[in-house]
Amino acid sequence: MTIKPAVLDSVQSISGSLQVDGYAAYSQTDATLAGCWAHARRKFKEAEISQPKGKMGKANVALNHILKLYRVEGLNKEKPFAEKQQQRQIHSQPLLDEFHKWLTKSQQHVPPKSSLGKAISYSLNQWPKLLRYIDDGRLNIDNNRAERAIKPFVIGRKNWLFANTAKGANASAILYSMVETAKSNGLLPFDYLMYCLEQLSLRPEALEHLLPWNVKLG
Repeated sequence: MTIKPAVLDSVQSISGSLQVDGYAAYSQTDATLAGCWAHARRKFKEAEISQPKGKMGKANVALNHILKLYRVEGLNKEKPFAEKQQQRQIHSQPLLDEFHKWLTKSQQHVPPKSSLGKAISYSLNQWPKLLRYIDDGRLNIDNNRAERAIKPFVIGRKNWLFANTAKGANASAILYSMVETAKSNGLLPFDYLMYCLEQLSLRPEALEHLLPWNVKLG
């Protein structure tokens, strides 16, 4: 997920954890940043494509390391947060230690400006953030869920010229959040938004009952 500078004023006060890619502007927030293994994997996938056709190389070794981390997640995805955290510390932490040693050693032998060199540097630069999910069972290994949620808006954003101002970006972020939260709670976004507008005209001072998990639409 990428937040453009125009939106940063709206997210600087975010607390808790924010799972993101390596975009430098995220450091301006107050949140604890957690890295995204899907973005790290993507860099090695690009490096794999640049390898000679039919040849196996270091990119494949890195992808195999990351695959092992995802296998741990797959085995524990339905477990409670506390148990998921415990399983990560037992099974994922050794894999991460091994991968970090491999990255550090490989960096010494790979041209830094090559696709593989850039992938290795990205992972090492992001390493403290990429480790964060180990210590919090509420965090995912990546932010793919958020990426999928915003994909329709990313595809259409060039048509939404009002979002090129800070106020427009803030308004659109609020609207998108309402739409996606309504969908997550089993509500049709249009019906939910119409309900909110109707209720606000009657009780503009009350908001708690409008939260999507408190709304039941027939």
